[in-house]
Amino acid sequence: MPYPFVLPTTSSFSFSSSFTCESHPSLPLNASTHRGVVRDTLKKHKRLPPASQAPSLSTVVSSLQSYLPSLFAIDAGLSRKAIHSEEVSVILNSTPQIEWRPTLSHNPIPGREPARTKISSLEYEISFALTTLAAAYTLQARAALHPLYLTSSAPVGTTQRQTAIASATRSLLDSASIYDYLSTRATETPLPAAPCADITPSTVRALRSLALAEATLLAVLKDDPYPAVVAAERNPNDMEWMYKAPDIPKVRAHLFARLCLAAAEHAAQAHALAGSGKLSAEFVKYLDDLRRTSRARACRFFGIDAELSGQTGTAIAWLLAGLQELGVERKAEQKSKSGFKGLRKEWTERREDKKVERGLDWGADAGRLDETRVIEMLEAKWTKQNDTMMTQAIPPVGPLLAQMPSGREIHSLKPYQPPELEPDVLEAMRAPPDRSDDPGNYASSDDETAVDPSLVGAFPGTHGDYRTGTPNYY
Repeated sequence: MPYPFVLPTTSSFSFSSSFTCESHPSLPLNASTHRGVVRDTLKKHKRLPPASQAPSLSTVVSSLQSYLPSLFAIDAGLSRKAIHSEEVSVILNSTPQIEWRPTLSHNPIPGREPARTKISSLEYEISFALTTLAAAYTLQARAALHPLYLTSSAPVGTTQRQTAIASATRSLLDSASIYDYLSTRATETPLPAAPCADITPSTVRALRSLALAEATLLAVLKDDPYPAVVAAERNPNDMEWMYKAPDIPKVRAHLFARLCLAAAEHAAQAHALAGSGKLSAEFVKYLDDLRRTSRARACRFFGIDAELSGQTGTAIAWLLAGLQELGVERKAEQKSKSGFKGLRKEWTERREDKKVERGLDWGADAGRLDETRVIEMLEAKWTKQNDTMMTQAIPPVGPLLAQMPSGREIHSLKPYQPPELEPDVLEAMRAPPDRSDDPGNYASSDDETAVDPSLVGAFPGTHGDYRTGTPNYY
């Protein structure tokens, strides 16, 4: 976690081909210029190896933030709305023809790109631009959290851990605010059916709930010592052989459990919204895994709360409830059945660790593996204590799950404010444009190696030096 989004790419587009601004003639040229930078940035980001894409996210975000004021200015001009008390008048001359390549509304086929989506409304251009920015924020949150899951280097310190989680939380809340703005905007300006599922109102609301769920879980992770302890046990570079046992006050353990339940409710809402659309199966599965992980984490904290009260038997039952939510069998049950399941589980864990080290699509299971490791560690420890000292009966799991309280929210979204052009920049656009914004016949945003078919080999201008027709074989 957070979800490893793939950023879309887009075609070139000239705003002057469809829009004219009477009050600010240079506005379409300005929008086309910034959009061209966005297109080029997304194209370069896509061509980078997956492990090298994180450093380019800041460039992607910056280009989108520079493009959005011009885009919203044209949108305001179509509605005859004033910007900084200055009237902007934009006229639609012809229907815009723009293409975006969606990344959520398809089931990926190895070696094949998803089909492009053609849009003919400025509203959908705004939706694609904003959802791309929100996805980039989420990827920045992943990049900030990545060092916390590495086991090939020394564990990060407490200060660095808190800083990383705080930065990731801000990014996720910014992402959620954008999705919240888009969902509100969709109700205020109803449009025909969206050209693809990536920007439908239901998908946008699902993405909003997803970002809120992940941000809520980070509020718990900030003060949850157990994942760090489990990661340290697998880290050969961890030289801290003597450390204090994790200690969570009783009140906070119960609070963390309710926060996890709130995250589970958001994830369940996102899964219900996404399941009704034509979104990729792996994205829908991630939402279900996130719901399961959140409920299992809540069970773990209820177990910690019970163990702190001396109710070891009830605490173990809560851990078993957490494993049931995850759909994982106890280690003892796995050993009693067949060794194949245990080997497969170990292989899955090693593969996930390698993904983390390489910086690929780690966390695609929404943290199920990490939570399973933590619960199994506590279950083994508490079972040993209960068998040797406490000898308390373990109650059934069903009644415990039935008495779960409701979730508790911790985050409130700050309303997203569409960016506006600076007054001096807007005033300068009253001058006529000094050049044309015709994009010309540029290569497609997804043509990795565009080569002129008339050229032979890799040397331009050598076509006439080669024979054509049927060769003679001797």
